[in-house]
Amino acid sequence: MKILKDILYRVPMEAVVGSTSVTINAVEFDSRKVELNDAFVAIRGTISDGHEFIDKAVNQGAIAVICEAMPERIVNGVTYIQVENSKKALAFMAANFYENPSENLKLVGVTGTNGKTTIATLLYHLFTKAGFKVGLLSTVNIRIADQVFPATHTTPDSLMINSYLKKMNEEGVEYCFMEVSSHGIAQERTTALKFAGGIFTNLSHDHLDYHNTFAEYRDVKKSFFDHLPASAFALVNVDDKNGAVMLQNTKAKKYTYALKSYADYSAQILENQFGGLLLKLNGNEVWSKLIGNFNAYNIVAIYAAAELLGLETQESLRLISELNSVSGRFQYVVSKKKITAIVDYAHTPDALKNVLETINEIRTKNEELITVVGCGGDRDKTKRPIMGKIAAALSTKVVFTSDNPRTEDPEMILKDVEAGVEPQDFKKTMTVVNRMQAIKTACQLAEDNDIILIAGKGHETYQEVNGKRSDFDDFKIVTDFLNQLDK
Repeated sequence: MKILKDILYRVPMEAVVGSTSVTINAVEFDSRKVELNDAFVAIRGTISDGHEFIDKAVNQGAIAVICEAMPERIVNGVTYIQVENSKKALAFMAANFYENPSENLKLVGVTGTNGKTTIATLLYHLFTKAGFKVGLLSTVNIRIADQVFPATHTTPDSLMINSYLKKMNEEGVEYCFMEVSSHGIAQERTTALKFAGGIFTNLSHDHLDYHNTFAEYRDVKKSFFDHLPASAFALVNVDDKNGAVMLQNTKAKKYTYALKSYADYSAQILENQFGGLLLKLNGNEVWSKLIGNFNAYNIVAIYAAAELLGLETQESLRLISELNSVSGRFQYVVSKKKITAIVDYAHTPDALKNVLETINEIRTKNEELITVVGCGGDRDKTKRPIMGKIAAALSTKVVFTSDNPRTEDPEMILKDVEAGVEPQDFKKTMTVVNRMQAIKTACQLAEDNDIILIAGKGHETYQEVNGKRSDFDDFKIVTDFLNQLDK
């Protein structure tokens, strides 16, 4: 229980009706969860407007309402606070309610189009191996030391973030690594958190259904670095032209990493094969079980962040060599017939291109590269033909299939994907709408030593069709089919 005026600390208020000295049991922005003596924050969302549920929240026992527009009906005994931005108010209230837990550990945010999950997760494992209690807030899961919780969003809401950070405080967690999505930044979910560092990976075509333009998408990412404190570090990939943009207005200490450009932390690929990578990191050689150029970027970012957080160089190198790939990120299995099946979360044009180019650099060209790929429904439609073009150009055979169609017709999604295929590549492609049948088809097409890439869903263990999720695990399914072919 908290006093309302205490949890309103740092919240700019435009008008107050009632007392701010009332006691609050909980803060909620979902009216369905409101109980007696809770504070209800009315959020304007993309689907619904919380202001329409103020009366419902009050009827359920809300003792305080935080809103951008005062309701017509003012109930005696209820405190009403008008603010300019409810999402920002919620962020500060959540942090205050949970006693600003981000200030009691070293929180590092990872943002960019690709690589967020890998970098955050591998830093979690590296620091755990180094003997620290560590937290993780990622797309795949949420971890508090050795406890694992399911993840529902790349960046959870402000209340959930601070709730988990509070639990981390209680468990003695010293470091927490967090994926920071553009949605999360735009919706103020990371506002009021104190970051010890920020990492920028890269920027490519994604989420333009939400951000409208690439410039807006870039500027949202940049705002994360604009708000880092002077005590934090800002580590950016300067091989991406947007890396320098991220640093323009930050107060944080600036550091760079790269494979091709001059940088504070640089890497050179000495060997690249399915068994892993041999890298030279700032003059030190290290072998990694991770694969491909894109993972070389991830490794140098991890190495840099570990050093900036105080780990000794040789210790970091030793721990990097022990790290395994993250679930659904270039996760592969080899059958008895030497067919290699790779499952990867690549769901953007740039990520798909990176994975396919990596495979093509490693393979001997005597084998087929069969790609199974689609695009999700209710998401950025402009990337669909680009994904189709890339898949067909960089594979020897392509099976276009359903991803998570959500509320869209999967056949219409696939028509958008097929539209990008160049005429000379038509003969390489086929469309199998049913994803399980598509994976089975790829396995049946594959011969000894061929390579199958199943892209788009990665770590996800479900498929979403018309609002319903059913069990679907790409890695398990392809493994089962390959095992059947081996018999």
